[in-house]
Amino acid sequence: MSLVQAPVEGRLDAAGRLIAADPPLAELHARAGGSAGGVLSVPQIAALARLAKRLRITVSRAAIAADGEQDLDLWVRAEPEGEGVALSITGWTPRAPVAAPPPDREQDFLRAAADWIWETDDTLRITALSAGASTAIGRLPNDLIGKQLTRLFRFREGEDGALPLLNALAEHGRFQGQRAELRGGREGIYLLSGVPLIDGMGRFAGFRGGATSFIGEVEAPRAARPVAPDNAFGQLLDAALRTPIHRIVDQAERLGDADALAADYQAYAGDIASAGRHLLALVDDLVDLQAIERSDFAVAAEDVDLADIARRAAGLLGLRAADRNVRIDGPGAESLAATGDFTRILQILVNLIGNAVRYSPDGGQVWLRVEREGDIACVIVADQGKGIASEDQKRIFERFERVDPTEPGGAGLGLYIARRLARAMKGELAVHSAPGQGARFTLTLPAG
Repeated sequence: MSLVQAPVEGRLDAAGRLIAADPPLAELHARAGGSAGGVLSVPQIAALARLAKRLRITVSRAAIAADGEQDLDLWVRAEPEGEGVALSITGWTPRAPVAAPPPDREQDFLRAAADWIWETDDTLRITALSAGASTAIGRLPNDLIGKQLTRLFRFREGEDGALPLLNALAEHGRFQGQRAELRGGREGIYLLSGVPLIDGMGRFAGFRGGATSFIGEVEAPRAARPVAPDNAFGQLLDAALRTPIHRIVDQAERLGDADALAADYQAYAGDIASAGRHLLALVDDLVDLQAIERSDFAVAAEDVDLADIARRAAGLLGLRAADRNVRIDGPGAESLAATGDFTRILQILVNLIGNAVRYSPDGGQVWLRVEREGDIACVIVADQGKGIASEDQKRIFERFERVDPTEPGGAGLGLYIARRLARAMKGELAVHSAPGQGARFTLTLPAG
């Protein structure tokens, strides 16, 4: 077919029937086997329409639709309208057919032993759950559509201290063996596997994965575990605040995505969501603070690749840096063996890189370098910010201290926690800076 320039409009009723359509959409529907007034027969467009109807938000996303011997690149905008969905489709660019994945890859990977299937968008918000999920989670799958995957699962570290899902998110790759515990009072531990979804523009669009019941050593239910007196506040704080704040952020993000809202109200919703995420970060910091100051606090001592962790941390902060027009120059392909706790090292570096991005000027750059000096391995995070005066360099590692409390940022706990974690791993965290010359933070650990 010829390239369509103007947006192509259409409308689906509550049952997904195509009750109105401009000629290009009506013709595509017919070529896909659909009948006049019948259920929309183009699965890629129909799926986005169902998602918009289910979430009650406007969904705008790239799609690839088969059209005879060729494929079409489309950009589909699906907007709930009454009981139905209004469609506006642009693009309509012919392209070579997309080859199906090898038979031993995606489908076998997900379904070989999976009890049920899940799917998320690029922010790990659930977009689909198979029917088998209902029995496992004790709730209708539709109740969780639009919620973060972390509302369904509590992810647990593997034997090596890593979180496969976190690594896959940073690299936009596939993963397996992610141990996860059901939330919401239901007992059950699952092994999750997943493959990345790529949209028609070649961009990462989320994960499709399988959940397999894990038969093995199962921990005692959380309610039955004794709570150490010096950690009770942190656990109560986490339980009391995290769920309601997650709900606030979730609802604010939905409002902010609604095209029908006036621009001012979308901005207000964005401010609410941002404030909610700030509160969640504060809860994380306070819970960590309680944990590291416990008498029995300990970290793992394992062999890690410090350069690899630095690259992963840089990947996690890539979108934030791009939003601020800041470039992160990470370490190359080299390796640097060290001894420490993988998860805690990643936590420290995410904090350091996040601070560097926050305080960098527009168009600035953040450098990550790894070095070895004798029996010491180190990661250096340097920025082009305004720098830190010598009299403030000791203070920023203290609890609830910040160089300038009037600037946007956290509660002044991140660097305190980071240094405590570094020292718990028999390492150190130090800063070298001068006003107007940026800052350089150095994390040192025992070399492997």
